[in-house]
Parts: sequence; C-alpha cells; structure tokens
Amino acid sequence: MDKDTTAGVLFGIGAYGLWGLLPLYFFVLAPAGAVEIVANRVVWSLLFCALLITITRSWRVLGAAFRNRTVIGPLALAAGLIAVNWLTYTYGVTTGQAVEASLGYFINPLVSVLLGVFVLKEKLRPLQWAAVGIGFIAVGVLTVSYGKLPWIALTLALSFGLYGFVKKRVGPRVDAITSLSVETIVLAPLAAATMIFLGASGLATLGSNGPGHFWLLAASGIITAVPLLFFGASARRLPMTTIGLLQYVAPVLQFIVALAVFREAMTADRWIGFGVVWLALLVLTVDMLTAARKNSVTRKRARAAARA
Repeated sequence: MDKDTTAGVLFGIGAYGLWGLLPLYFFVLAPAGAVEIVANRVVWSLLFCALLITITRSWRVLGAAFRNRTVIGPLALAAGLIAVNWLTYTYGVTTGQAVEASLGYFINPLVSVLLGVFVLKEKLRPLQWAAVGIGFIAVGVLTVSYGKLPWIALTLALSFGLYGFVKKRVGPRVDAITSLSVETIVLAPLAAATMIFLGASGLATLGSNGPGHFWLLAASGIITAVPLLFFGASARRLPMTTIGLLQYVAPVLQFIVALAVFREAMTADRWIGFGVVWLALLVLTVDMLTAARKNSVTRKRARAAARA
C-alpha cells in the first residue's frame, strides 16, 4: 500500500475503534440522558474545532466552505444525519439497548449497497442481491424476536449510511477539519438552546453532579470530534470497499461491550437473527473482495497494455 492508503486504513481503524468503545463513555456519564449528552457533544465539539482551526490557521478555508453552495449544502445535510444518528445511538445505549444499537452498524453495509441501487442507480451483482435478501430475512427474524421492528438498528444504519455517502461525495472538496467544523456550526445553535432549556428546567446534570461529571461531559467535544476527524480523513483516502470492511470493527466492539460489560440479554432467537445478519455480511464481504481483486487485475492489464 502507498502512504496515503496506509494512512487511510489507520485513520479508519482509529475511528471505528473509538466508536466501538463509545458505550463505555456513555455508561460513566449517568445520570445524563441522551438529549443532554448529544447537546454537550455538539457544543464542546465546536470549541474543540475552533481550537483546531486556529492552530492550523484555516479560518479562510472555513469561510470559503460556507460561501461554496456545493459544500455547505451537503455538509448541512450531513450535520442533520449525524445528529439523528447520535440521538438514536445514545438513546439506545443509555436505555439498555446497546445490543440493538450494535445491530444497526452491522447492517449498515447492506444499507450502503441499497443506496448504491436507489441513489447511484448501480446494478447489483448476484452475491450482493443474495446478501441483501439474507439481510431482509434477518430483520424479519429479529422483528419477531424483539416483538417489534428493530427501529433503533434501522435508524442507525440508514442515518449513518447516508452520512457516509454524503461525506464521500463532498470529500474531495473539503478537508476533514473544515468538514467537521461546518457540521458542528450548523448544529450548535440548536444544541446551545437545548442546554439552556435543560439548565433552566432543572433537568441538566452538567453543573449539578460535581466537577468530575462536568469535565467528563466537557470531554465529549474531544471524544466526538477525534473519531469523526479520523473518519473524514479515512473516507477521503480509501475506496468504499475498504471502508466497508473496516466498519465491522465498531459493531463487533459494541456487541462485546453490551454482552460482557452491560450484561444485556441475548435469547436464542436473537442469536439466530444476528447469525443471519453475519451470514449476509460474510456473503457481502466475499463479493467485495472478489470485485476488488477483479478490478485490480483489470487495472494491471490496462497499464501493461498502455506500456506495450
């Protein structure tokens, strides 16, 4: 691998590894609820981004991004998508549904395949169709198991799949720090208003649970911004196939944390449902690797023919 690809892989592992361990952070933030946690994540992330922009002397670049409609529009959409993702995920973890939250990121690759069909008008290969079909079967099994549609998992998969798609499309035109800064600036007014409302209503825990709790919530800026920066840097350097493989790191870690640390229950039918999901991912992975190998061979032959 060249240096750029190696850096992309390392950034990807860093991003998904940190996201995989994020439930542990939410666990120590109790009794803060999902809305307060997300509002703090946005506001403190904005301060962290302002520091990064100042250190890198990128204020002019940030201003140019806001003046460019082809950049600000997609990033505003990305901000809305990541806000939905954060709220849903934080709610799932803080209400004892971390297993279902991890399911959302397991099925996210299948959502990415469907986005390719409906948004990019791509034609699916036979194994991709098989993976999607198996995925639908898995959702049906888990719906019966949970007694309801696994809406947390589906919302997480759809919101993050769309977020990654938007970030990939805008990636070449804006760097990771600027991209994250724009997203947090878009969300900051609503997040600040939410913090003020919670404080005025006596529902905020930021200033009422001691200095340790305050600084843990304040650290959400760094904990939120760093993996997003890593993800943005990775998405700009790697093809979607590689990102698709790396993204399995996060749900595996989340699933382990949910079972080993939070002691969430896994009934036999849920194990069957997750097993069907993992079968779909195995089929999809085989297809991605086969397609990547064929593309590599085709490129090598084209270069050889060009030199001849």
